[in-house]
Amino acid sequence: MVDKNKLKKTLKLYLITDSDLLKGRDFYKCIEEAMIAGVTMVQLREKEVDGKVFLEKAMKLRELTKKYNVTFIINDRIDIAMLCDADGVHVGQSDIDAISVRRLIGENKIIGVSARTVEEAKKAKEDGADYLGIGAMFSTTTKLDAKDVSFNTLNEIIKEVDIPFVLIGGINLDNVNELKRFNPDGYALVSGILGSADISSRVKLWTNEI
Repeated sequence: MVDKNKLKKTLKLYLITDSDLLKGRDFYKCIEEAMIAGVTMVQLREKEVDGKVFLEKAMKLRELTKKYNVTFIINDRIDIAMLCDADGVHVGQSDIDAISVRRLIGENKIIGVSARTVEEAKKAKEDGADYLGIGAMFSTTTKLDAKDVSFNTLNEIIKEVDIPFVLIGGINLDNVNELKRFNPDGYALVSGILGSADISSRVKLWTNEI
């Protein structure tokens, strides 16, 4: 079983990868900088690469995350998560359901599920999700199919579904204060970290802020 208290701590500053934001900078060096500076979880999400490249990135990131004792999650690709022995998988509403994911990866791996509605959140919990990724909280350019979640809906999800959760979608240092009252276990960031020219400094600003 996944230790929920340990999970809550590791969700605090959750980095989701996106090579396009790096504008030619070294992928591994940038992610390593972020981990050294204080990122607590890394999700490999690379929508534009083929399976071979994705697996290569997963294997290299698995080594780096172990080096810095950072939790490592794979987006969507359960097969690759199993091949590289990732700590878990994150799935969306159009992916394999959490019950099926659990059958494949076992009881000790983390399963995260994206949710935008109370119904999606309830089903994720019933299916055995360990945490929710709720959003998009604000408009975002890194996930073009993301629908905004209102603060009212977020409140309803928190009241109805009692499992750890992170907020995601367009979150930056200017708007994060609007979200603190919801007491999320963490914030999942893409451009909020990788969009910066100085990733290390940006992560340190985040660790001070949250």
